[in-house]
Amino acid sequence: MNAVPDPDVQRLRERYPDKFAPEDQVFKHIRRGDRIFLSTACAEPQYLVQALTDYVRSNPKAFCDAEIVHVWTLGVAPYTDERLKYNFRHNSFFVGANTRQPVNAGLADYTPIFLSQVPDLFNRKHITLDVALIQASLPDDHGFLSLGVSVDIVVAAVKNAKLVVAQLNRHMPRVHGDGFIHVDEVDFFVHHDEPLLQYDPQVPDEIAERIGRHVARIVQDGDTIQVGYGSTPNAIMAALSRKRHLGVHTELLTDGLVDLVRKGVVDNSRKSANRGKTVTSFCMGTPSTYSFIDGNPTIEFRTIDYTNNPLVIAQHENMTAINSVLEIDLTGQATAESIGSSFYSGIGGQADF
Repeated sequence: MNAVPDPDVQRLRERYPDKFAPEDQVFKHIRRGDRIFLSTACAEPQYLVQALTDYVRSNPKAFCDAEIVHVWTLGVAPYTDERLKYNFRHNSFFVGANTRQPVNAGLADYTPIFLSQVPDLFNRKHITLDVALIQASLPDDHGFLSLGVSVDIVVAAVKNAKLVVAQLNRHMPRVHGDGFIHVDEVDFFVHHDEPLLQYDPQVPDEIAERIGRHVARIVQDGDTIQVGYGSTPNAIMAALSRKRHLGVHTELLTDGLVDLVRKGVVDNSRKSANRGKTVTSFCMGTPSTYSFIDGNPTIEFRTIDYTNNPLVIAQHENMTAINSVLEIDLTGQATAESIGSSFYSGIGGQADF
């Protein structure tokens, strides 16, 4: 926790004293076999995750067989340590770099699924959540916290988890859209300010730049685009800099898309749905992008079952989905999940779009 008392947190603590407790007291609510949810990607509550694994290392018999569930995280993943295999089992809906080796070694699980369907798993109790560890901004004067860069499936997790623990972080931007939750929806607060995780743009190579130029010829002025992540999508976004009046309806907001907004290439003026708004579900970027989305009314974060709903996507005229694959054969069959017999990433939202 932060060493210097924050006056806003102090007022929150005075108003809700029962919602503040030392981390070890919070984690005592976790029982054997509980399913623990983590916020997505750059919103992973790193301090809480590290504190939880430190607690287990100090109290190895505190609980066992807990399942860690999330879409994808970019930060610390100490729960995949083989020495903690009796305490934690990891299950993700997308395979990231920090869990790729454990998944392929059989020490962790991957559940292939369209991201648009994940909230329904929680809402219908096909996957029950016992604990949700999330990260959020400090509450405003009306008691609402912002989930910031990760709205996606986190809203559904908060609504369905039996216990919600929020890491309050001043670095978390407040964003417009669906990502507000009230203090009454949170059982425990832990205040710890730390920089958000970053996703630095991958520098495109010559091949990616050539692909970008080819794709740019296909995209027309006024199209609404969805773009994935990686060096090839980055090259494509750079090649779109001379387009006009593009719109954005995407699951993932990145530095490349924000650059197009800043340049005026994206103005969302011709969108047939949510005109004037850049619509997304979560964000992976750098501090400059996080600053840009903070309080920006033109950027709207919606839940993943909205952004990735095919019926919503179909409302956009001239919708152009730009994604990349890992391998392709001579018949045109492609994979975006695996390389050979090894899992590399996941379905994500590609199939939705």
